[in-house]
Amino acid sequence: MQEEINSVFCNTLTFTKTYNIIMKKSIIIIAALFLGISATAQKKWTLSECVQHALENNISIKQSELDLEATDIEALTALGNFLPSFNASAGVSENTGLSFNPITNNAQTTTFLSASGNVNVGYTVFNGLRNYRQAQRAKISKLASQYRLTKMKDDISLLVANSYLTVLLNKANLEVLKSQNDVTKQQIKQTEQLVEVGTLPQGDLLEIKATDASEQQSIVNAENQIKIALISLAQVLLVKDYENFDIEDEGYGIVNSIEDRSVEEIIQNAKENRSEIRIAEQNVELANKDLQIARGAYLPTISAFFGYNTRYADSPNFTQVVDPNNPTITQQIGVVQGTGQAVVSDFPNTSTIEVSADPFIDQLYDNDGINYGFSLNIPIFNGFNTRASVKRNKINLERSKYQLEQAELDLESNVYQAYVDAKGALKAYEAAQTALESQELAYEYAKARYDEGLTNAFDFSQAKLRYDNSKINLNRAKYDYIFRLKVLELFFGIPATELKF
Repeated sequence: MQEEINSVFCNTLTFTKTYNIIMKKSIIIIAALFLGISATAQKKWTLSECVQHALENNISIKQSELDLEATDIEALTALGNFLPSFNASAGVSENTGLSFNPITNNAQTTTFLSASGNVNVGYTVFNGLRNYRQAQRAKISKLASQYRLTKMKDDISLLVANSYLTVLLNKANLEVLKSQNDVTKQQIKQTEQLVEVGTLPQGDLLEIKATDASEQQSIVNAENQIKIALISLAQVLLVKDYENFDIEDEGYGIVNSIEDRSVEEIIQNAKENRSEIRIAEQNVELANKDLQIARGAYLPTISAFFGYNTRYADSPNFTQVVDPNNPTITQQIGVVQGTGQAVVSDFPNTSTIEVSADPFIDQLYDNDGINYGFSLNIPIFNGFNTRASVKRNKINLERSKYQLEQAELDLESNVYQAYVDAKGALKAYEAAQTALESQELAYEYAKARYDEGLTNAFDFSQAKLRYDNSKINLNRAKYDYIFRLKVLELFFGIPATELKF
């Protein structure tokens, strides 16, 4: 009995150990999965990841890609114009009553089955070079769509960069507000001590507490601005998980690269590389091809054709056969004028008999036919439609030329504006740095005077507020200059995917 109890006790211990091991492993696995999910949920996006994701998922870019695919259809149609057309047709019918036999072309009252088949080949030998112009137009149209897609990608990349930098600006401002609020809280503790010993009046403590409350409100507003900016960026990227979406602060610094290039050099590079100019140039080429195609309608069209047809009918035929027993008969065919003597002649003695239809294959060979040749179509008058089309395309060509000229002027104006904006943003950033240095010295001086009891809390809070605002202004100037610089780099011809921040 004791042995059985010991055995059960040992088994229980073994089971307990095994259970504990399994539970520990399960807990480890569950914890690992949870941490993995948390790590995934807390992923922070870099700027390059945001730009790449937008280029792959943005709806406007996908629409431009579909427009590019549509040009392949246009090219396929243009290629097909050089190839001959090939058509085949076949028909089967059953006729009852009085009908014309398609084989004998005789009217007969009966029921029969008939079939026919046709094969036709056509080829346009010359149509005023319109086929050739259409092929050229398809190539130009594809190139124009590629430039439009490139421009769309540049615009989306710049939009993503601007939204990204807005988030960074709001985060930087939040850090400034939190850092300064920590200083305010320290000042509250210090002021409480000075008020207790009677060095400072109670009003100074209330003034600093009011400043703390105002800063707390500013912090809440800054946090809301960050959330709004993140949601805006997520919407651009088509990311639905707004709650867990966040970006990585990669510590973007100021790089002064404006002085390396003149505005004239940037304008020249923009004219050579920017998609706006390329699109306008291709539109001129398209309008020119449309005009050439319209003028081609003045010229004659030469076409070649070839056709093959055959037919079958299962209706019986009627044929003439000679009587083997009496192969000829004598019949009068006239009289001799003057004598009245009859003129006779021998004729085959035939009779009409019904025979069955020939076999299907034999009829296809016996009843087939071929037709081929050329056709010439000379346009003489079509109600001024061709003339109107030519004039309309001339106007479109002139309009596209003006649009190209306007695009060049707009690009030059935009480059000048971007250059001036970048220059101004750099000066604003440098001025903000100088202002921050001055406000920092003023703040340190005010703090020292306040600690010595030589100034009141209101004057100290005003000095601190100016110092806080100067930090926020520096952040704003910094990210504004970075963005202006990226715009200028795009004009210089640097692809959006290669922008360095």
